[in-house]
Amino acid sequence: MAPGRALDLACGEGRNALWLSQEGWQVCGTDFSTVAIDKARARCQELGLTIDFQVADAAAELTDSYDLILLAYLHLPPETLAQVLEIAATALAPAGTLLIIGHDLRNIKEGVGGPQDPGILQSPEGLRKLLDGLEIVRAETVIRTIEKDGQTVQALDVVVRAKSRL
Repeated sequence: MAPGRALDLACGEGRNALWLSQEGWQVCGTDFSTVAIDKARARCQELGLTIDFQVADAAAELTDSYDLILLAYLHLPPETLAQVLEIAATALAPAGTLLIIGHDLRNIKEGVGGPQDPGILQSPEGLRKLLDGLEIVRAETVIRTIEKDGQTVQALDVVVRAKSRL
């Protein structure tokens, strides 16, 4: 994608926001944790980047529009997740992209790590249903190889890429 305006929603300490900024994106990163945002701002300053980091709830209304909205490993109860995705979808610029990456529901039995509460885990099919008004470009479970206790193991993640309609 060509760089534009990006929102890293629930950005934590800002790893993805920092990377996007380094790739030429104009980035806003939000998280409910003041501690995480403070760490993100410090790292941003160290790297000489300009990112608008804000303390905000993921379910807060968005007033700007974005070419890219990223939700990485944001695990919420279904009702709250639906609300966050609806807000994110309405904040997409025309032909904007919503990218969701999270621990797949199947990861509990078939992978390692991540939350063990099936009520907050995601599936491609479940996310597809919540994004009814968007064009689904990709919705699948992917395998992520990680090192744990000196061994190579696999985690299952859900990846969804959706676009707003023109």
